[in-house]
Amino acid sequence: MSNQHQTCWRVAVGLAASLTTIGCGSRATSQVGQAPAPGPPTVDTVQVIEQPVAVTLNMPGELDPYEAVAIYPHATGFVKTIRVDRGSHVKSGDLLVELDAPELAAQRAEAQSKLQAATAQLAVVRSKSDADASTYAKLKAASATPGVIAGNDLVLAQKGVEADQSQIAAAQQNVEAARQAVEAVTDMENYLRMTAPFDGVITERNVHPGALVGPASGPAAATPMLRLVRIDRLRLVVAVPQAYVESVKEGTVVSFVVPEYPGQTFSGTIARVAHTVDVKTRTMAIELDVANADGRLASGTFCQVRWPVHRSTPSLFVPSSSVASTTDKTFVVRVRNNHAEWVDVQTGLTVGALVEVFGDLKAGDDVLARGTDEVRSGMEVRAKAVKAGG
Repeated sequence: MSNQHQTCWRVAVGLAASLTTIGCGSRATSQVGQAPAPGPPTVDTVQVIEQPVAVTLNMPGELDPYEAVAIYPHATGFVKTIRVDRGSHVKSGDLLVELDAPELAAQRAEAQSKLQAATAQLAVVRSKSDADASTYAKLKAASATPGVIAGNDLVLAQKGVEADQSQIAAAQQNVEAARQAVEAVTDMENYLRMTAPFDGVITERNVHPGALVGPASGPAAATPMLRLVRIDRLRLVVAVPQAYVESVKEGTVVSFVVPEYPGQTFSGTIARVAHTVDVKTRTMAIELDVANADGRLASGTFCQVRWPVHRSTPSLFVPSSSVASTTDKTFVVRVRNNHAEWVDVQTGLTVGALVEVFGDLKAGDDVLARGTDEVRSGMEVRAKAVKAGG
């Protein structure tokens, strides 16, 4: 081989080796720059805890009078005197209003006259009955001697006595009817004097002397003459949500505050429970008896009631942030065997940063510290335990 041919061969071998090295380098560079496959996302989890429930909630309430009555007239008449006004304190039996109805006096006189007439008629019938009974007795005695008294005369006398008894019964009924008519008019006259049915305060007055009033009819039917309320004892009515009525026990003392006396606390005793839930508000009306002998509290006042809530068994709690919601459900995301699953829950009481939950959970379950619908049910995740609220 000539020197020229050897030189060309060496150049060709060197060029081939260079291309081979460049190709291997390119493949190595490509393998080093490739990103590793992504793993499951890491999520912060907290544990479901179980603890007893004993909290105090602020609920609105309203003070109502223990007794209240609207006083209407029972008879038609003119207001003769009215002895009370708004704010008057009265005792049971005190005279409030006196009406004047002259026509009732005439009706009573007429009824008494009819009673006297019926009584006189009864006396006449009884006298005739006594005379007929005496005659019958004599005829019966004489009939013992044959031929002295005709048999027909004895029968007629007996029938006359029986007729007299019927007339006496009718006359007695007339007397009783006349007596009831007199009593009815007397009762109507008694209605002209209206007295207080219980101790209390007049809160409304709508008539004055000289006004014509009558039984509830016509355009003024809805307006009472007076309104009387009892204030020494009040009813505190609280609409308790359905979820909290389990802990209601009659006799429990509950405290409340009113805006009129800031910084002061009053109390009442649970006395009456409605035992039925209002379907519109899902609440149950609970009444508390409140002593108000000094009259400081006024009926109609709104209150803030410090309502105690207790559960008979411990409840499950999670951080409030663990509860997520969509348009159709409320849920928490539980992590089990490195997989997420949605668990439907209902929320209850809030205690600090924790919220009570009801659902297919148990104490110790791991749930997402921050619930979100971005972590789908069935998704693989890597759990990282954190402290509640962390």
